Amino acid sequence: MNVKELLMESIKTKEKILSNEELLNKIEKVADLIVNAYMNDKKVLLCGNGGSAADAQHISAELSGRFKIDRKPLFAEALHVNTSFLTAVANDYSFEKVYERLVEAFGREGDVLIGISTSGNSENIINAVKKAKEIGMITVGFTGKTGGKLKNLVDILINVPSKDTPRIQEAHITIGHIICELVENNLYKLGKI
Repeated sequence: MNVKELLMESIKTKEKILSNEELLNKIEKVADLIVNAYMNDKKVLLCGNGGSAADAQHISAELSGRFKIDRKPLFAEALHVNTSFLTAVANDYSFEKVYERLVEAFGREGDVLIGISTSGNSENIINAVKKAKEIGMITVGFTGKTGGKLKNLVDILINVPSKDTPRIQEAHITIGHIICELVENNLYKLGKI
């Protein structure tokens, strides 16, 4: 494949999202749930592995720093950023437990957890979602087409209509940006930031 063909594959994935009203509505619903969480002094936690960890960190930075509006910071954190914790828990327990333990430590009822897994089958993300559900958190999954095991676990599934990991990840960050912009704009209009 050449550059134009690869760009067209990315565009085709986004066009599939654009033509999927149900998926568009779910993206808007996630933004609304996050706004509601912030209005009630709650927070957003995110987790992923590899490129999805980078996406989790990117989205949390847009919320906690700023996206487009110079405003107060919002409480958002990517759960992998404490490498001492991550390596200790992976060593003492297992890598499958790292996010579950952080959700247990930081998560509170009404908080939002966004688990990012292109396959929807990452065990550490699944365990984090299960723990979040026990706590009473709102759970969101960013996955690929099938949703994997996360499909039946999360409150809202954002399943990008693709089976190609790079295209899924490109769409995830686009959707993440859309959610951040909607959250920021809505909170600004409400005079909360």
